[in-house]
Amino acid sequence: YEGRKAEPRIPFRFEDISRLVKEAREKFGNSGYVIDKIIEIRKVPYKGYVYDFTVNHPFHNFTANNFLVSNCGVRLIRSNLERKDIENKLEELINGLFINIPSGVGSTGKLKLNRKEIEKVVVEGAKWAVKQGFGKEEDLENIEEYGSIKGADPSTISNRAYERGLEQLGTLGSGNHFLEIQQVVEVYDEKIAELFGIFPGQITIMVHTGSRGFGYQICDDYLDKFGKVVMKYGIKLPDRQLACAPANSPEGKSYFKAMIGAANYAFANRQIISHWVRETFSKILGLPYEKLGLSIVYDVAHNICKLETHRVNGREKKLYVHRKGATRAFPAGHPSLPEKYRNVGQPVIIPGTMGTASYILVGTEKAMEETWGSTCHGAGRMMSRHQAIRESKGRSIADELYQKGILAKAKSKKGLAEEMPEAYKDVDEVIKVVEGAGISKKIAKMIPLAVIKG
Repeated sequence: YEGRKAEPRIPFRFEDISRLVKEAREKFGNSGYVIDKIIEIRKVPYKGYVYDFTVNHPFHNFTANNFLVSNCGVRLIRSNLERKDIENKLEELINGLFINIPSGVGSTGKLKLNRKEIEKVVVEGAKWAVKQGFGKEEDLENIEEYGSIKGADPSTISNRAYERGLEQLGTLGSGNHFLEIQQVVEVYDEKIAELFGIFPGQITIMVHTGSRGFGYQICDDYLDKFGKVVMKYGIKLPDRQLACAPANSPEGKSYFKAMIGAANYAFANRQIISHWVRETFSKILGLPYEKLGLSIVYDVAHNICKLETHRVNGREKKLYVHRKGATRAFPAGHPSLPEKYRNVGQPVIIPGTMGTASYILVGTEKAMEETWGSTCHGAGRMMSRHQAIRESKGRSIADELYQKGILAKAKSKKGLAEEMPEAYKDVDEVIKVVEGAGISKKIAKMIPLAVIKG
């Protein structure tokens, strides 16, 4: 209110908090709601544009031009290898992976499914992939929800979505999706790292992708449907992309079942990619993948809505937890975790950029208490994609990465430009924040040696 001649006046009919709470009770009924208390208000010196009253970061001044891809997520694969074991084979490995695992906008895979088969993928997820020979049963315990969320209904998904999904299993796609060969450079908790199968100097492989055009089409279909649904239920929206439906309405139930189907498709996608990673390493290094120790540490989603049980006002309640750009971070003792991780907590995978580092952390009890068992999912952008392309003009991002000792392969120069390291925040600072907040605990740090982008 700087520059005003008088203090701002509250309207005579301004409703007090008790009235708002009463209306909320009536509106939400048995669904429940949470009211947080304001503990402290601090004046922060800042002049400039912000997109949220609570954020004054200089780079939070754009609207991200993206969309939701159900179960975009990350998988970390460990190995028995050290850098010296692949030093002379690194270029051959990344070239082999680039050939074996399709990437880029609209990329199609080596698998060609029919409608009946893709409907099985929708219901079974990674379990379907394992049944088809893409991995083994023990892989499933290292995947969130064991790679298959119950409740998917193939009939809630459009023909157009199925058409797009028939040929995209086993593909990376584009945007910020990647496959990375990494080296563990720091271990912060040796005991938990050992349990995760992580050690200093180790080679790991990280895969970041989701449900591809299949998940996008489901989102697009329901976004269009919900435009009419909001009018039916009298919901007022500030933005069309916030289209929604009551969870217990026929439309809400239908979308949730379709979204679960897309999530299962993504689990299967990452499972098939992992199989081809194993195949490629085995062929080039001349040993079976079991001898190379190529096993899954964990696979976790960071774009998804899940029905979970959480404690609210001292009572356990089932809640729809929306994790858009957030990663599940369950603590030790949580019944959803596989037995081998139950005493320490869920592995949390947070990628950085192709020029900096990525981290593996572990979930905490504080995350359950304060953030619905969630933490951040990555470094977060500092530039929009368009700005990154402008900033990269006249530069070779691949050459710049090579100078840092990082091999980069991409379907297009544009793909590399959009994802250049400067387009993202400092992942080390991000990790300091989530660990300082107590919602995750860092276990190890990995740096990239070679990366594939769409």
